[in-house]
Amino acid sequence: MLKMFDLSGKRALVTGSSTGIGFALARGLAAAGATVVLNGRNEARLAEAVERLRAEGLSVDAMSFDVTSPSSVSAAIETIEREHGPIDILVNNAGMQRRAPLDQFSHEQWQELMRTNVDSVFLVGQAVARFMITRGAGKIVNICSVQSELGRPDIAAYTATKGAVKMLTKGMAIDWGKHGIQVNGLGPGYFKTELTEALVNNETFSAWLVGRTPSRRWGDVEDLVGAAIFLTSSASNFVNGHILYVDGGVTATL
Repeated sequence: MLKMFDLSGKRALVTGSSTGIGFALARGLAAAGATVVLNGRNEARLAEAVERLRAEGLSVDAMSFDVTSPSSVSAAIETIEREHGPIDILVNNAGMQRRAPLDQFSHEQWQELMRTNVDSVFLVGQAVARFMITRGAGKIVNICSVQSELGRPDIAAYTATKGAVKMLTKGMAIDWGKHGIQVNGLGPGYFKTELTEALVNNETFSAWLVGRTPSRRWGDVEDLVGAAIFLTSSASNFVNGHILYVDGGVTATL
């Protein structure tokens, strides 16, 4: 039975995987047997991530490209398919956060969030899916968020982007399911990463969050790995258009 979770022989692309959740997911998929192509715009940071994973004996490569640029995405995906091999698994992880009261949120900030969090999922997802369609198989996981369901003060724009990713995930599953492709979302709750360090260190917020979370703790990035392996392996062959929240129960309670 455990063979259905084995990713040996599969090739995965994980966007935004130099650090944080993306790095943890890349490491987890590689440990499950996949050859993983890491992506990021900072080439030095990307090279460091590859070196760390190779030192652990994992099979990884790197491809630095801008996930918000149609031409860059198209060229990069064609290069990976031609020079590295077919992309069997795509994890659309690249994303960002901007905090401000909505009435003070600039149009430039709005556009930046939309390009990074939504356009990238469309662009990379479409480019990879075109190859998957010809092969009649593929796994796509889009990183959503508890903010795909719930709001918080000063992050209305971010919530809008993650709600859009949730519905885009469902749309992808509907359009591409007939081609043997499963498209699902992975929705992290509050996790300890470089991007949330200020919140983790904020005693008031951290106490509120832990009290609000049934599991009574922050998430560790390793908590996401099992769900990612499930959604990218044959174990989830009849799971399509689903958002799997890994949030310690935050979305289950008021």
